[in-house]
Amino acid sequence: MVSKVVDARRAAVLGSPIAHSLSPVLHRAAYDALGLTDWSYDRFEMDEAALPGFLEKLGPEWAGLSLTMPLKRAVIPLVDEISETAASVDAVNTVVFAEDGRRIGDNTDIPGMVAALREHGIEQVDSAAILGAGATASSALAALARICTGEVVAYVRSETRAAEMRQWGERLDVDVRTADWSDAAQALRAPLVIATTPAGTTDALAAAVPERPATLFDVLYDPWPTELAARWSMFGGAVVSGLDLLVHQAVLQVEQMTGRSPVPLEAMRRAGEKALAAR
Repeated sequence: MVSKVVDARRAAVLGSPIAHSLSPVLHRAAYDALGLTDWSYDRFEMDEAALPGFLEKLGPEWAGLSLTMPLKRAVIPLVDEISETAASVDAVNTVVFAEDGRRIGDNTDIPGMVAALREHGIEQVDSAAILGAGATASSALAALARICTGEVVAYVRSETRAAEMRQWGERLDVDVRTADWSDAAQALRAPLVIATTPAGTTDALAAAVPERPATLFDVLYDPWPTELAARWSMFGGAVVSGLDLLVHQAVLQVEQMTGRSPVPLEAMRRAGEKALAAR
C-alpha cells in the first residue's frame, strides 16, 4: 500500500474557464494505453492570483501541469527555467517538475502545430496567411518560422493588432505583412491559411472559398466543423483541425511528463473525437 502511494503520479490542466477542456480526456487515454494505472490527470479552475499558492502546495507526486488561458504568461516568473520555444512567444503551456524540484516551462503548441501540419503532408510552404491576431496567432507565426520560406500576411481588425503582429514577425524573424480584416477573403488563396479567431468569426468567409483551395488550419475544435472548414472540405481542400493541434501538443506533454515514448497518438485522438461527439 505504501509503495502504491509513493509511485502514484499526478498531472492536471489549469486555466479559466476550464470545464470545456479536452486535456483530461486525452492524457487519461494516453495513461490507459501506456499502462500507467497509477497516474491521474485532473482539471482545476485557476486564475492568475491563485496560481502561485497552488504551485507552492504541490508535492513530489506531481509530474507536470498543462496551462491554458489566462495562465500561459502568468506562470513564467514562477518557473525556474523555460525553453527557447516558450521564450520566443512569452507563453508556457507546459510545466514539468524535475526530480530535483525545479519547475521547467515549455510550449508544446508551436511544435504541435508543426507536427499537425506534417501529418497532413505540409512540411514547407512558400507563403501563408493568418486570420486574426493575439496569443494563438503569435504561436502560429512561431510555427511558420519553421516551415514558411516567404511572406506571411496577417489579417487583423485594428492598427494596434497589426503593429503587434509586425513586432512578433521581427522577433521571430518572419516576413510579416498586415492587411485589414475587410480584405480577409484574399487570404483564402494562400498555400496555407491558419485561422486563429474565435468561433463564428470566419463564418462569413465561407462563401469566398476558392474553387481549388490549398490547406486550411482552423484551430477551433468545438463546434466542428466550422462553416469555413466545411466549405473548404467540400471544395476538396485539405483541412487541419483544432483537435489535430490539441492531440499533437498533448502527445508532447505526455512524453515530457511521463518520460515515455512513443505516445499513443491515435488512442488519444479517438478519445477526443468520442468526447466531442458526446457534447
